[in-house]
Amino acid sequence: MTTTDLINPFHAGERAAQDRAGIGNVAEWAGGFIRDHLPEQHRAFHTSLPFMVVSGGDTEGRTWITVVEGPDGYAISPDPRRVQLNTQLGADDPLAAAFNTGTDIGVLGIELATRRRNRFSGHVKAAGAGYAIDIRQTFGNCPQYIHERAWTRVETTPGTAKHSDALTEDQVARIGVADTMFIGSGHQGEKGAASNGYDASHRGGAPGFVHVADATHLQIPDYAGNNFFNTIGNLISDPHIGLLFIDFETGGLLHISGRATVDWDPKGSHDHDAWRMINVEIDAVIDRPAAVSLRWAKQDHLSRRLKLAKRVKESADITSFYFTPADGRPLDPFEAGQYLPIEVQIPGQKGTSKRSYSLSGPPQERRFYRISVKREDKGLVSRFLHDQLREGSVIEAQKPSGDFVIPCSNCPLVLVSAGVGLTPMLSALHASSYRDRPVWYVYGTRGSSDHAMRREVAALVSANHYAAQHIAYSRPEKDDIEGRHYHSHGRITADMLIGLNAGSQAQYMLCGPAAFLADIRNGLEARGVAPEQIHFETFGPTG
Repeated sequence: MTTTDLINPFHAGERAAQDRAGIGNVAEWAGGFIRDHLPEQHRAFHTSLPFMVVSGGDTEGRTWITVVEGPDGYAISPDPRRVQLNTQLGADDPLAAAFNTGTDIGVLGIELATRRRNRFSGHVKAAGAGYAIDIRQTFGNCPQYIHERAWTRVETTPGTAKHSDALTEDQVARIGVADTMFIGSGHQGEKGAASNGYDASHRGGAPGFVHVADATHLQIPDYAGNNFFNTIGNLISDPHIGLLFIDFETGGLLHISGRATVDWDPKGSHDHDAWRMINVEIDAVIDRPAAVSLRWAKQDHLSRRLKLAKRVKESADITSFYFTPADGRPLDPFEAGQYLPIEVQIPGQKGTSKRSYSLSGPPQERRFYRISVKREDKGLVSRFLHDQLREGSVIEAQKPSGDFVIPCSNCPLVLVSAGVGLTPMLSALHASSYRDRPVWYVYGTRGSSDHAMRREVAALVSANHYAAQHIAYSRPEKDDIEGRHYHSHGRITADMLIGLNAGSQAQYMLCGPAAFLADIRNGLEARGVAPEQIHFETFGPTG
């Protein structure tokens, strides 16, 4: 790792993209989300998956992205900086030769059934009957825009790969109904820099979200994300791009390699929800029928209809929505911290729009689900919920999901959030009211107009002698009184949390903007809190 990496983990292209987007100095807070090793939970995650999505370059300088699969247990992680794959790429895979000789790669681990994902970059080389990967950087991801699918494995005989420099009518049709794709991009800068190498990322949307302009040109909408701008930044530095469309029913892989430009102001595009548009000029296409033995099935049959029973305005820009069963069947149980995947049909939009929102209500409640949503000016679904969804309206929803849950039964619990990040914490506070555990609810917001659900929190804390709360206002309003409406002026800090004296066994659950989480997590670790005692869920301006 170079001196530059210690100061700023992002290369010049990523920094240029961050500046262009006007999001400030991301490096000030993002370092806590970028590591040079896989934490234990990520090692367990990657080695439990039946496949990985991997990007890299071939000997002709083209960028590709592919799927690496293997039998159960094919991936192992002997230590936090290494992953071994006991499998082989097919000879017709565009990255097979590069894997054998050794190359930089980007890896995405994704579990479509639960929407979990995690990325890392590194260097791969042949090792025995498989491959060895040395880790360079690791990243976390949020679950937005991922369409849930469950996988099975079948006996398969791969078909003959077809090579071309333009899309056929059949390939255009397949892209036209795709709701999922993967992007590979890369960068090579200062020798030895940790930011060198490739990135593999996921993109999802309504079927047809990728627009085929003609047989050699595609348009890919870029939505709100984690503000790292890894893909966009790579493309600014190096326009070579790899795309992958998976035929989930047949195991076919459609690989596309080309060059990309970024339109930062896509007026009149096919997707009005896009913040940016990636325009791709195709150089090469490889179509590999039945290339993998995995098959994926959508979980749409598990969805159910929910009716909006009540709306409650909680603050200036947060409203709670109470949903009851439209079919009369009991609601599926959930754990505090989990989210509800919903699907809505927005007038004027092609297809349905899907989002996931944390459940904010008590998990012991069986009559309704409650989500509390912040209205985002550029948020397609949040605007629809706030502005158009009325009591009595019906939506589709999957069963609650997610693994950001209370990590222990009776340990001391510190619930820390900012802004709309309070939603899973409030659910956890409800769950803790039935446990003999010390619990602290720590919440930061600007002032009383933005302070959501204060009475509900106050009632829960006053009814539970094991509970306490601390409210921090960063911009108190003229009528806000310290000691009555809030406890401290400023932002939540790690020193503040340590000052609670929750003890060495305390578990910290954090939810809020990425900059807030990184600052708190880094501060807690610097003050001796073990990483495995810090659990977090990030959010940003989604939809």
